[in-house]
Amino acid sequence: MKPVYSVVIPCYNEEAVITESYRRLSDVMRGMQEPYELVFVNDGSRDKTAEMLNDLAAQDSNVRVIHFARNGGHQIAVTAGLDYATGQAIVIIDADLQDPPEVIPQMAEKWRAGAQVVYGQRRSRAGESAFKLKTAELYYRLMQRLTNNAFPRDTGDFRLVDERVADVIRGMPEHARYLRGMFAWAGFKQEPLLYDRDKRFAGETHYSLKKMLKLAADGVMSFSDKPLKLPLWVGLFWLGLGGLIAFILLILAIAGRPGGLWWLASLMAVLGGSVLTSLGIMGAYLARIYDEAKDRPLYIVAETRGFPEEI
Repeated sequence: MKPVYSVVIPCYNEEAVITESYRRLSDVMRGMQEPYELVFVNDGSRDKTAEMLNDLAAQDSNVRVIHFARNGGHQIAVTAGLDYATGQAIVIIDADLQDPPEVIPQMAEKWRAGAQVVYGQRRSRAGESAFKLKTAELYYRLMQRLTNNAFPRDTGDFRLVDERVADVIRGMPEHARYLRGMFAWAGFKQEPLLYDRDKRFAGETHYSLKKMLKLAADGVMSFSDKPLKLPLWVGLFWLGLGGLIAFILLILAIAGRPGGLWWLASLMAVLGGSVLTSLGIMGAYLARIYDEAKDRPLYIVAETRGFPEEI
């Protein structure tokens, strides 16, 4: 029987939370009294996550497990879960329980009422530093300015999507994936659901500052070409400033007070830095084009457990 709900749970070294995550998700989904499946995606974990997921699949016919051959990253793991999910509505939630599974029935109510995407919007975020909260706020403001899409603030990947929306995302093959932006771009009827985000249940976050910066860059470069136009405005600015400085030096020379070469040296140093920055921006976009041109698979599955043909 085709499930009504699929829950996609990406996992990377989550041995400390898998058992509790499975328990709470199972309790919530059983309480909804409709067919469901839990699709765990093991993103190349190096701890006991794989063994624990295999045990769950052996014990519970509602559990599906996808094992990657290598670590592909959070967004790729979610993508694989979407590809394998068969439910009419698909929920995306992390295993760390910061996004409470108990909110899922409220999302389902909105879906039943006609919403095709119900995204979790954080009312509060327990256990997160002031630095992370402020940088997140600035990032969402930046995205609003750089893109023409309506990116809702204070949202992550926690959401429920209709299978029609999932089909659209499955047809988007880009490798540098920014799923929350892709869902916003896809359109359909989208509604927020306010909730309070909890602390991580156990263990430590695997989303380092480097990974967060990469995700932020993927979001900007996937949905905006404005950074590519920045070199034009920088060039015009320095052209104007250079002309002004040349005019000032000419006036000083005529007045018998030469300004010296330090003006020109400073100008050349800053201009050189601006040129290199501009080249770096263009290089980042070219690198993305290069990755897409290689057309490698988004992920490699080493093994699956618990899918109907295997039961």
